[in-house]
Formats: sequence, structure tokens, C-alpha cells
Amino acid sequence: MAGSAPARAAARPGPLAFLRELPGLVLLALLLAFVVKALFVQAFYIPSGSMEPTLLPGDRILVNKIPYYLHDPSRGDVVVFEDPHARPTRDGWLARVLHWFTSGLGLTRPSHEDFVKRVIGLPGDVVEAKRGRVFVNGRPLPEPYLAGRTRPFGPVEVPPDQLFVLGDNRGASNDSRFGLGFVPIENVIGKAFVVIWPPSRAGLIR
Repeated sequence: MAGSAPARAAARPGPLAFLRELPGLVLLALLLAFVVKALFVQAFYIPSGSMEPTLLPGDRILVNKIPYYLHDPSRGDVVVFEDPHARPTRDGWLARVLHWFTSGLGLTRPSHEDFVKRVIGLPGDVVEAKRGRVFVNGRPLPEPYLAGRTRPFGPVEVPPDQLFVLGDNRGASNDSRFGLGFVPIENVIGKAFVVIWPPSRAGLIR
């Protein structure tokens, strides 16, 4: 019995053993973060008021990538997508990696290449606004998420494999009515489904 205590002490890993394993643990954590962000869920920071009142500046949201592996976006979905007119960045590779990681955690603002808007028109739809309301294929679109009216535009027909998107804050949104234009479905990153920060606004996105 007297010799068992030193044996147990020798078998117990010391702090140096943990320090030797730490780089491997950090690498594993980064690898898992990469896989989750690349394939499943990604965090985004909301930098502007173009989606008010649904999303406010400073909100952090989670975007689910899984649904659009199975089907295309649906009308009414709030989606995050890459700017179809974005120019390649000139940042160095290290700056791009750091930005990719921190923006994916929602710690920094996303690059100018990412937008969040609501899907209004699907391929083949005819979209227009008149009398303060949006019409799709001649029928008024129910929009309980809006706080105001929509200025007249269109009609426009959505091309194949494209989406017509609008911000919920119709008076202050760069969207498919203006310079953004139609959004290729292949540019869609995922569906925004929940606000995770600040705690006072945490909840599902509708």
C-alpha cells in the first residue's frame, strides 16, 4: 500500500504535459471551427439598418447553410449572400485568414462582399410595387415585418437562377431595385435564422 501513492503520483499528468498538448488542442479547435463555418452554421455581424426593424445595427446573427444544400431559397427567407459585383480583395493572405475567422465568430464586421436581405422574387416571378405595396405575379405580397410603405418600382421579371431581394427598411436599403440588381442563387451563403446578440434581442428571425 505504501508504494501505491508514488505510483499514482507518477502516473498523473503534470502541467508540462498539458502545455505540450495545447498546440494540438488549439489546432483541433480551429479545424472544427473551419468545418462548422464552411459547411453548417456561420455567425454574421449586422453593420447597417437596411433590415430594420427585423435586424438592427450591431446584431449578431447565425446563418444556417444546410437548408440550401437541399433546396433553393424560398420567398420570405432572410438570406446572407456574397455581393455579385464584388471585386477581389488585395489584402494579404494572413489578413484574409484572420478576418475570415473573426467574422465567422461574429466578432468583427463582415467584408463588403456580404449582404443580408429578404427574398421577394424567385426565378420567373414578376415583381413590382404600387400603392405602397409589393406585388408578385399580380398578387399583393403579405409583409407583416414591414414598418413602412414601399415606393413604386417595376414591373421586373426575375431571370433564371436569380433572386430579387429587398431590405425590410425599404427607404434605406441598397437592394435589387438599385445597384445590387438580381442575386445569383449560387451566391447565397445561407438562411439567417436567429439573433444571438445582444441578449435583449435574442430570438428567431421571421
